Amino acid sequence: MFIAHAISLTFSHTPLTPSHTMEPQHLISIKAALQEKRMPLYHKIVRWSWRLFLGGLATLLLMFLIISMMAIPSFRELEDPSSAVASEVLGSNNDVLGRYFVENRIPVPYEDLSPHLVNALISTEDIRFRKHCGIDGRAVARVVVRTVLLSDQSGGGGSTITQQLAKMLYSDRNFKGLNKIQKTFKLIYIKLREWITAVKLERAYTKEEIISMYLNKAEFVNNAFGIHAAAEVYFNKDQESLNIQESSLLIGMLRNPSYYNPNRFPDRGIKRRWVVLSQMKKNGVLTESQYDSLKILPLGLQFKSVNFTDDKAPYLCDYLEKIVRDSLLELPECKRRDGSKYDIYRDGLKIYTTIDPVYQQHAEAAMAEQMKKIQARFFQVWKGRDPWTYRSGDATDEELQGRKESIWKLMRDGDRFATLWPKYMDAVAEKIKKRHEFDLRAVDVERMMNEERTPGYLGKMLLAKLVTSEQATAYRRIMADKEWTDSKSQYRALGVDIRKQYAQPVKMKVFTWNNPKLEKDTVMTPMDSLRYHRMFLQTGILAIDPTSSEIKAWVGGVNFKYFQYDHIHTRRQVGSTFKPFVYATAIAHQGISPCYEVYDNPVTIPARYMNFQHYADWTPKNSTGIYSGARLNLKEGLKNSVNTVSAYLMRELGSTEPVRGLCNKLGIDSTRQANGRYIILPGSPAMCLGSADLTPYEMSGAYAAFANKGMYGLPFVVKRIEDKNGRVLWRSVPEEHAALPANTDWVMLEMLQYNVKGAPGINTLKSQVGGKTGTTNDYTDGWFMGVTPRLVVGTWVGGEDRWIRFLSLGDGQGARMARPIFASFISRLEKDPKSGYDFNARFERPAGDLGIETNCAAYESNLGPAGDEEDFSPDIYNDELDEGGDPKKPKKPDDSFGDELEGGN
Repeated sequence: MFIAHAISLTFSHTPLTPSHTMEPQHLISIKAALQEKRMPLYHKIVRWSWRLFLGGLATLLLMFLIISMMAIPSFRELEDPSSAVASEVLGSNNDVLGRYFVENRIPVPYEDLSPHLVNALISTEDIRFRKHCGIDGRAVARVVVRTVLLSDQSGGGGSTITQQLAKMLYSDRNFKGLNKIQKTFKLIYIKLREWITAVKLERAYTKEEIISMYLNKAEFVNNAFGIHAAAEVYFNKDQESLNIQESSLLIGMLRNPSYYNPNRFPDRGIKRRWVVLSQMKKNGVLTESQYDSLKILPLGLQFKSVNFTDDKAPYLCDYLEKIVRDSLLELPECKRRDGSKYDIYRDGLKIYTTIDPVYQQHAEAAMAEQMKKIQARFFQVWKGRDPWTYRSGDATDEELQGRKESIWKLMRDGDRFATLWPKYMDAVAEKIKKRHEFDLRAVDVERMMNEERTPGYLGKMLLAKLVTSEQATAYRRIMADKEWTDSKSQYRALGVDIRKQYAQPVKMKVFTWNNPKLEKDTVMTPMDSLRYHRMFLQTGILAIDPTSSEIKAWVGGVNFKYFQYDHIHTRRQVGSTFKPFVYATAIAHQGISPCYEVYDNPVTIPARYMNFQHYADWTPKNSTGIYSGARLNLKEGLKNSVNTVSAYLMRELGSTEPVRGLCNKLGIDSTRQANGRYIILPGSPAMCLGSADLTPYEMSGAYAAFANKGMYGLPFVVKRIEDKNGRVLWRSVPEEHAALPANTDWVMLEMLQYNVKGAPGINTLKSQVGGKTGTTNDYTDGWFMGVTPRLVVGTWVGGEDRWIRFLSLGDGQGARMARPIFASFISRLEKDPKSGYDFNARFERPAGDLGIETNCAAYESNLGPAGDEEDFSPDIYNDELDEGGDPKKPKKPDDSFGDELEGGN
């Protein structure tokens, strides 16, 4: 256009030759007049053009100013970005045991990044990264073309690394539902915002810090947020150990993590890795030969999905989640400086624990080895039998009904029931809410229906403190309401529907010990699945260093994925593992020797004798059902758990309070109640046989005092908690006090060692070992409390329901169920040089004269001849008996060791 105009001007000034025809004068006048007339319009167009240009420029500058002031993070916000950072549970060697997160993200500083990651990132995403100030002019046009004109919603590839980091700070790059004009304006707004943020980032941080922030912020799908988690998820290693091809794959995923997910689309992953390797070769990072050799390698994935069940100590991590979140972080000293509470899922806390990962690994391996064996035996025993309907000699109709109701409770607590509840109950629950201001639950409906069937039911619940008076009053108001009939009808319809669902076979995965994955695919009804999983025996294992009270291993069950309940704090009857507390009390209070002898004859404690509070004469039986009449010393009585000896000592004490007092000193709060009753019933002499319901945590802590010269230390697992900057928020303060006199403690240690002398599995250990087994009524619970100078291990084995049990002493005793776990655990520690376990350590005898004779030969010689008393044969009390023959006549077992027969109530 400009050329044509110039030509026309040239011709108009060319002198006319005679051959040219001169333009008529009147035409020239007309043109001049028209031009004069149009001049104001031309001037107006020019003026408005300048106005539009300057106005647009001003608008652009104003937008920059507004965006900069309102929508750009401050330097402080950039310093503390909003991305959630996982909190970590760390072992005693700082290995990660587990994490709590919304996003599985662990920041990595630049100096710890693999150089291969940095080289691959710069080569692929921003080769001029070291030269620009946050915005690359060449890339701007490419971004506009790809995003606006080609509708490529990813918009990547053209931005600088700094701009991409800025883009990660916002989550509103969604153009769905926008027309082209709206999309254009939104894109301009977003890009301006990102440019300004990029400039601020470049001003606030070094290039190295920007790279670190970028890789920590990036998402790699499969619950991998940041490069640290990505390396763990896809290659099961730390990012520092990534090689070139692994780094190239992860950097390649940044373009579109879902599309290039190598676990789902390995071919796409390989092709994308080629692109990254090619860029690295192009930019001189790789040689031609390196590129040729690397591009043909397989992906080499070691994919490992991240979830809570993959933690190295899942039961511990589950326990700590509640303790740290709901208790420790509520303490004033654990708050932020502004008084706000830390978020365990977002604030990157470090929770340092006493758990030794090597000990933890060996404890779990020992558990799995033993539980697999006894579970196979358990299924053999119960083949063709139903634990929910099986009637043993003393099972009542009420007990059998309770078992059936337990199945319904499990159904009621399941996901299927929760899904059906709105369909049937939301409408009636809303009416009750409006009329009575009461939030109706399934358990409320059932309580009211029980009251209708059995008047007085709610009164009993009130007396047992299972419902409050306010609840009982509300129940009665609702039952008098006209809506109650409809509520019952709807709830019964819900019950019919849920039972139908539980009867329909479906494909599912279930737990099994029979393959390395510990699960199998099958088809069964949800009801069969529920009962199948309920028949697995469970365990609780706690290992404590008695010298420091640090918990070294924590195994709360057989498999956290399928069985989340943590049995470290399960209250179960402890059986004969309680008897050492009775013996220790008698020795401490009366100064008697472990060689003191007692006749194995019936011992009766009359009703309300001395300071006891029972209402009927109490005469416990031995588990054999017979009394030998033999004279037993205390060592033999404890070794073989002879109930008459325990009852004799209790009668001599004249009260339960001395024993309860020792329990208090050993960390067992005897005043505590559970389910409306004392865990150690005051005034009841039956406590001497182990009727108390205690936890592996309490029992392990108490036995640790025996291995620590009579000093009780409160077992602890959290050393300290730090924020992500290393500021200590909380630190544990060890608690310790004297529980037993040193001489009494030494006597008990000798007796505990005598208990397990020659026991299978124990007799091959190098460690100095003592212990006590426990087996409760009907073989419901099996215990073993093992002590060594450097480790005390409490082990419980049993079913989640008390009727999930073996049917004979030969299978269900503590020596068979629990003790092998301890023996295997200690053996593994002894054989592993990496464990650091000191099997040469020995218990230290107190200096000076004990004041208590422990040499039974010397003790007996001082007493003189025993006369014609019958010799004692401890083997008849052994609980590892041959199950055949006359059940009333004990068979002599392998006399290499003795254990106990449990009884009493």
